[in-house]
Amino acid sequence: MKFLDLAKVYIRSGGGGAGCVSFRREKYIEFGGPDGGDGGKGGSVWIEAVEGLNTLIDFRYQQHFFAKTGQHGMGSQCTGKDGDDVVLKVPVGTEILDEDQETLIADMTEVGQRVLLAKGGNGGWGNLHFKSSTNRAPQRANPGQEGVERTIWLRLKLIADAGLLGLPNAGKSTFLAATSNARPKIADYPFTTLVPNLGVVGIDGREFVVADIPGLIEGASEGRGLGDQFLGHVERCSVLLHLVDGTAEDPVEDWRTIIGELEAYSEILAQKPRVTVLNKIDAIDEETLAERKAELEEASGGRVMLMSGVSKKGVPDVLRALWAEIAKDKPKPEDEGGAWQP
Repeated sequence: MKFLDLAKVYIRSGGGGAGCVSFRREKYIEFGGPDGGDGGKGGSVWIEAVEGLNTLIDFRYQQHFFAKTGQHGMGSQCTGKDGDDVVLKVPVGTEILDEDQETLIADMTEVGQRVLLAKGGNGGWGNLHFKSSTNRAPQRANPGQEGVERTIWLRLKLIADAGLLGLPNAGKSTFLAATSNARPKIADYPFTTLVPNLGVVGIDGREFVVADIPGLIEGASEGRGLGDQFLGHVERCSVLLHLVDGTAEDPVEDWRTIIGELEAYSEILAQKPRVTVLNKIDAIDEETLAERKAELEEASGGRVMLMSGVSKKGVPDVLRALWAEIAKDKPKPEDEGGAWQP
């Protein structure tokens, strides 16, 4: 299945049916009078977050969604049938934006969440409603209310607890494959990962979701490489795992490149908690490893962990460090005779 995280959609709710002008004329009935029914209501356009979807690819093939118009009223006080609603089904984590791509209409963060995007028009009144003591035979009825037409954008931001960051070939996909059942593409050339991947990771009986996005390069905020188009998928994460290739010529410069792109994209994202890891330590001698770790700790001003995604050395410690940050963001249940343990 192809991955699509941004889609433009045109929607229109149904107009209401017109009211009917009708009079009752039956043999042997002394008093007739108006009996025009009301028009039916137009269908509305809804959006709903559902399980089982992780892409907006369906909206590449269909961009127009129009609800049905309500049926016109009829004689004998018959009300027209309401128009059918239209429901757009999207993955959890989808943002609904107005046409300007900036105004947030809704954020679909829970399964079953349902939001009204365009309300259907009301049906018009039939002439029965206009009967009065001074107007016994009204000749008027209301037209139905028009539907609402608008253009919206759907933007998917995957919901994950931890997000992977790093230059191409930093070992992000290898880490995800080693710690979860996800099977991202792994190869010895850059930009192996072209679309985000999700994996469920377990440690010490606890599980959390990790998102792997395509690697960033210098100038990604200006559109180089795959650009920063996928950084939105780690905006919801509680913690970022920054993998630095320990076999690179200058790991510190690689670290600075990613931090610079984060700051250029979003100050909020740049300030998220980060776990910095020097990866591929099984391919470095101990003296070089100690030197590079010290240099990276001095540059980052914090702790640098050591790991090898291939041999899985140091992986459990990294997962525990991630969980410690994730636990701070999770809501604490009410204590029932004991303290909550992260």
